[in-house]
Amino acid sequence: MRDLSLHLLDLAQNSITAGASLVTIRISIDEKGWLTMVLADDGKGMSPELLARVTSPFATTRTTRKVGLGIPMMMENAEKAGGSLKLESEVGKGTTMTVTMDTGNIDCLPLGDLSGTLLSLMMTNPLKPDFLFEGKTPKGECTFDTREVRSALGSDIPLNEPEVAAWLQEALNEEINPILGGM
Repeated sequence: MRDLSLHLLDLAQNSITAGASLVTIRISIDEKGWLTMVLADDGKGMSPELLARVTSPFATTRTTRKVGLGIPMMMENAEKAGGSLKLESEVGKGTTMTVTMDTGNIDCLPLGDLSGTLLSLMMTNPLKPDFLFEGKTPKGECTFDTREVRSALGSDIPLNEPEVAAWLQEALNEEINPILGGM
């Protein structure tokens, strides 16, 4: 993966596949340049046995292939950038992944097009799940919650309606780019 937003796209898809009704993505960068990314869901969760082996590329729940590279690749990139990956999961309650990285480390991947990634998740999943994004850097804070958007639109208008999609793109850019753009 060439940037962190693409990692998030791949890993958020795991949450969707796990039946999550809410996928939360939190990204913060502190004043020393440490990036913390949290991806949390309320999906089916993982058994302790799967959780213990999920960082191996040969651990997957998919039936279409025998490898799962998303978590192992994210862990490798975090460790290369001086950070770590931590997973917590409980069957029936969901999974939380926390990744830390030193953005000053030469091996830290760029954040990439985060607003485009979030828009892609919303466009390809127009009815469910909901997505909550929270960002925090020394430049400011932002929040974007599709539950609020759906409440304003009504239940019969999907997020991928062309006019809604155009508004979402503009709103995401306005929220995210001032505090996370260029990272």
